[in-house]
Amino acid sequence: MKENKFGQLWQLLLARLHVWIVLCCLVLVCTSPWIFIGRSLRSNASVFDYLHVYLGLVCALLSLGFLLRNSLQGKWRQYFAWLVGDWAQLAQDCRGLLKGKLPVAGGKGLFSTVEGIGLLLLLATGLTGVVWFVYQGTPLAMAWRGYHQGFAQAFIGFLVVHTLLAASHVLEFIRQ
Repeated sequence: MKENKFGQLWQLLLARLHVWIVLCCLVLVCTSPWIFIGRSLRSNASVFDYLHVYLGLVCALLSLGFLLRNSLQGKWRQYFAWLVGDWAQLAQDCRGLLKGKLPVAGGKGLFSTVEGIGLLLLLATGLTGVVWFVYQGTPLAMAWRGYHQGFAQAFIGFLVVHTLLAASHVLEFIRQ
């Protein structure tokens, strides 16, 4: 019986994984200007520092689950078609964009490629944060802090692009 309940809970989490990641990322990005963590958490760290660190660790785990969920059973080909040299739909979407035509969602085109890059950036941000946490108090911590900040900034850029693409998709849907 316990196994069945765990399986149901796991399926519920997977079904809402995108929502959980969005919520975590919103909190992490919005509170990041108010945190100061250098080589390690200070003894007088703020609630935002602790929230960022521990919610970030949770988000890192969620990001790994999200990447696996979106990559298993051959689904990785949708987000990373370029890894096997399948550039056809991506090139078609880019040519269409130059002509003022919005790309379609799904498939192996521009939207999916951007989402795949986002999956990797989210995971890289989470993993570098975890490694920074593990190395806190050591000289390596500051290097990992820099990697984490670089990936976080790239991920924030992705969020802007992802939001614009999602908005354009919604607008296209409304027009039809």
